[in-house]
Amino acid sequence: MTLPLLAIVGATGTGKSELSLDLAEELATAGHPAEIINGDAMQLYRGMDIGTAKVPKEERRGIPHQLLDVLDVTEESSVADYQTSALAAIEDIRNRGATPILVGGSGLYVSSVLFDFRFPGTDAGIRARWEAKLAESGPRALFDSLSKADPEAANAIGPHNARRIIRALEVIELTGRPFGSGLPDDRRTREPTIIMGLRAPREALVARLGERVRGMWRAGLIREVRGLLDQGLERGTTALSAIGYAQALSQMRGELSEDDAVDQAFALTRRYARRQVGWFRRYPNTHWFEHDEPDRVRLARALALGHA
Repeated sequence: MTLPLLAIVGATGTGKSELSLDLAEELATAGHPAEIINGDAMQLYRGMDIGTAKVPKEERRGIPHQLLDVLDVTEESSVADYQTSALAAIEDIRNRGATPILVGGSGLYVSSVLFDFRFPGTDAGIRARWEAKLAESGPRALFDSLSKADPEAANAIGPHNARRIIRALEVIELTGRPFGSGLPDDRRTREPTIIMGLRAPREALVARLGERVRGMWRAGLIREVRGLLDQGLERGTTALSAIGYAQALSQMRGELSEDDAVDQAFALTRRYARRQVGWFRRYPNTHWFEHDEPDRVRLARALALGHA
């Protein structure tokens, strides 16, 4: 008896990892071993543990995790590459007789697996032109261009991720159509899927995010960044865009005090969480749980097994 693909989504700080571990254990007791597939773009990187809230190996309860620690910090990640790897991981897990649980908050990455996303090609000339504009005018100018061409994509990406802004502008120019950051309400998943979402009231989420960011510094984020510099973090276009890492690096350079670095990371985390909430809210047929719902594990188990 095969269970559908399970997905656990939501904003950062809502408890997705904990629910995934609890659910995997519950399914195993019911005779359905499960494996977890990472759906967080920054948890792909080796050594980026504290700042990405990656579950330590010793706390994974023996449950196999896929697509964690698969890239060096100098490597770029792309949604298209991730999609290929994640779909292959789902197939491998199925072949082992287990149930895949996709867990993460990187909206476009998760969507590329759940839905039939097809990625346009690339054009080196177009990309080079936008990269030259980035070097000349900075990311804000590119973000303004994207806001005019595709406001929805601009809102989803935000003004700080220059690499994704360039990609969106490239796709718009190549296809003559919006980047396609939104999901139509009637979009169907590529295979039978149960999507579970975790949410929290704004005040509670902000408090949780503040504690998470402060906890990153207490747990040794500066030490982690220092070690990653030896591995080439400053050459890593994607890895260095992770919230917290650029701020920690600025602190180490003396450009920000620790309080200012923490405050900046907290502000960026809040904005990111707002975008996540908006993104996942559009997912059709999602079963939403409050982050502190006492019965969320039992309800998630019932959902998974009820669709066998």
